[in-house]
Amino acid sequence: MATRSALINVMAKAADKAARGLVRDFGEVEQLQVSRKGPADFVSAADRKAEDILRAELQRARPDFGFLMEESGETQGRDGHRWIVDPLDGTTNFLHGLPHWSISIAAEKDGEVLAGVVYDPIRDELFWAEKGGGAFVNHTRLRVSGRRKLEDAVIATGTPFKGRGDSPAFLAQLGAIMPEVAGIRRFGSAALDLAYVAAGRYDGFWETGLAPWDMAAGMLIVSEAGGFVTEINGARDPLGTGSVLAANDQMHLQLLRLLKSAAKPRVAPRPQAPSAG
Repeated sequence: MATRSALINVMAKAADKAARGLVRDFGEVEQLQVSRKGPADFVSAADRKAEDILRAELQRARPDFGFLMEESGETQGRDGHRWIVDPLDGTTNFLHGLPHWSISIAAEKDGEVLAGVVYDPIRDELFWAEKGGGAFVNHTRLRVSGRRKLEDAVIATGTPFKGRGDSPAFLAQLGAIMPEVAGIRRFGSAALDLAYVAAGRYDGFWETGLAPWDMAAGMLIVSEAGGFVTEINGARDPLGTGSVLAANDQMHLQLLRLLKSAAKPRVAPRPQAPSAG
């Protein structure tokens, strides 16, 4: 059985406390779907309430840590540490009564992520990792998928939506990968997508336009489960650019090749000169 450190216990306890309110609020969403006002305002309130709980719990346990949070932005700490927090990753799913969303918390020091948890309250699955200590779901050790062939692989992604992302670029990526793999999934929570790569449920995941709180914890969990995490062009600053590709070593190389091919500019053929005569 895995033994959790004090730092992981702090994060798990905060996630559990925030999750109770979110699960209760999630139970109200179905009723709100039929109201004239709709559930959007209700969900944003639930999101803020969860963030307030997480901030209070984490600050009480580690008062010198700073924060980078989705709703309230950045707060400087006193010792180089900070929490990177998404209180509700998968807001659109939550809004529509879809039971696939999570809480993501990472602990970072001087730009390096040291520990992370991604908690799925609906399934009561806590994915967690500490740098150098391996990755786990609840008390079970995680390993990335051992699959080596794209034709056997199920790959997850996130799609651009109204006002966000580069749809033509994404469609080029999709066009490059889709014919090569067994299936592509879009479940709507990047934090859980990364956790599922660590668990071997997905063979890989790519997305662009993410924020640090979407992926800081999940990236560490993948790495500690034996996976590779880069930007989709192979560069090494996913947190800085919001571009992420995660998979096992063999699958990562193959997906990287396909994504690079999708990024090459398409050169239109030159018009033929009219033939003489």
